[in-house]
Amino acid sequence: MTELAEIRLVVFDFDGVFSDNRVWTNDRGEESVACFRGDSQGLRRLDEVGVHYFILTSETNDAVPARARKIRSECIRGIEDKLPVLREQLERRGVPPEQTAYLGNDVNDAECLALVGLPVVPADAWAEVVPLAKLVLTRPGGNGCVREFCDAVWNAKRAATS
Repeated sequence: MTELAEIRLVVFDFDGVFSDNRVWTNDRGEESVACFRGDSQGLRRLDEVGVHYFILTSETNDAVPARARKIRSECIRGIEDKLPVLREQLERRGVPPEQTAYLGNDVNDAECLALVGLPVVPADAWAEVVPLAKLVLTRPGGNGCVREFCDAVWNAKRAATS
């Protein structure tokens, strides 16, 4: 397994990772999602240890880029076939798959999970993708799984430099 301390880039799915995969729709057809506020502090910890990250999602809802701006994360959205975009981003950033973690929760994340050195899923990931994971988090999507993972990377990076 790729060690947490070796990670240079983290790619996050959005629905089922930052959110609990539920959506609220009002009478005007506007959607909203709930996210765990503590995840943004986890991202700041990645910033502290020099780990880059971005969100890669098939979701087109405007709530996603709004949340991404709030948590200061790049967001690539509306991507149905995520694998070619992930490969392109790794090449553009000069990061090998072996030094990349991908945190996803469902079947549309399977190819990306299979590509990276550290495939990660939340505690409530869809059963089909759990066997692809080298790390299954203890927290479910939308309930601190991002923070849990970020803290683990932060701790590993700090321990490796001390």
